[in-house]
Amino acid sequence: MPRLLKLHTYLVLAFLYLPIAVIVALSFNQSRFGVRWTGFTWQWYLRLFHHHRVAVYAENTLIVAVASTLIATVLGTLLALGLYRYSFRLKGAIRFLIYVPVVIPDIVMGVALLLFFAWVRVHTGWLRLSLTTIVLGHVTFQIAYVALVVRSRLAGLDPALEEAAQDLGAGSYATFRHVTLPLILPGVLAGALLAFTLSLDDFVITFFTAGPGSTTLPLYIFGSVKRGVTPEIHALSSILIAATTVGLVLGRALLRRR
Repeated sequence: MPRLLKLHTYLVLAFLYLPIAVIVALSFNQSRFGVRWTGFTWQWYLRLFHHHRVAVYAENTLIVAVASTLIATVLGTLLALGLYRYSFRLKGAIRFLIYVPVVIPDIVMGVALLLFFAWVRVHTGWLRLSLTTIVLGHVTFQIAYVALVVRSRLAGLDPALEEAAQDLGAGSYATFRHVTLPLILPGVLAGALLAFTLSLDDFVITFFTAGPGSTTLPLYIFGSVKRGVTPEIHALSSILIAATTVGLVLGRALLRRR
């Protein structure tokens, strides 16, 4: 039985990660067409770095990821603190609603955001599709992830530490700054890194909320694949995989930090 479980584990891991390994391997293949290995090369990465449009798309991607992560981290942390500290009506409903952006299909949220932005634009003239709408769209699901991660950190927080600080004369702000925030900081950083990686490679919500001149790397990859997969796309996909993996590893390490 243990051998069967080990074999099952290896097969599942192979099913999940072999396609990713193939993309990474092909990004170093000299052959421009097909999947036959003809030799090792860095030329596709060098061409990618000299591609002007890719640089613009990468800049848009980083702007969206950084801006949405900063907003979502602040709002998600405050939401987690409010749910942890205070009791109020509809608290249970709000705790339930946090999970909705996590489990709802991305295409449903993307269509909902597109219709909402169109409604606001018709009545106010604001929120034309641009990088701003992409940022707002990403924040809508990033807040939930940040709040859930910070809540898990707060659940392991000893209330006696805050009470001791208040007994020694610290006010609410001083207690939060010098006691609570340092204790939950690993959770806050883990939530921020998770939000950043989710924004970095999001396609569906970005597709529905993007406008002219706001193309990101996932949108560029999707558009290029329809014309045929090239080694430059393999290289770009490998870079996104590496960035996402590093963010998730750092987030996991911070979340496990005591």
